[in-house]
Amino acid sequence: MKLSNQGINVIKNFEGLSLAAYRDVAGVWTIGYGSTRYHDGRPVKPGDKLANEQQASALFSNTLGQYQDAVNQYVKVPLTQNQFDALVSFTYNLGTGALKESTLLKKLNEKDYAGAADQFLVWDKITHPKTGEKVVCQILVDRREEERGLSLSTQTVLS
Repeated sequence: MKLSNQGINVIKNFEGLSLAAYRDVAGVWTIGYGSTRYHDGRPVKPGDKLANEQQASALFSNTLGQYQDAVNQYVKVPLTQNQFDALVSFTYNLGTGALKESTLLKKLNEKDYAGAADQFLVWDKITHPKTGEKVVCQILVDRREEERGLSLSTQTVLS
């Protein structure tokens, strides 16, 4: 499956657009629509800049592939487009390792769709960059609620 325009909009809305490198809420250097690395794998660093929104969109499209691939690889049950979009948003934000090791994926692959959807809400914390403690982040609370809602919204399963 591929991310729909609705899924792209969900991710871009939560990531926002920045043509200049910045530290995200977890302290990770980020640019464009939430990219932490460039096409060639180099990490984003302080002082980096993108020329325009088109360059940010190209980087986003390139970055997106690995997260779509991970969802397609790790999920063993049929999904609706909305479920797929929610999972790609989740994975884009947290990484492929988080998806692979998550209770969310385990429940999903057991066909416990409702239980899996509830697991989105568990992922609402960041590790504070200075103290190292886990703290609830309102941006993540909002994102996880939207992903959960999207995954539960009715739509035909696309095998």
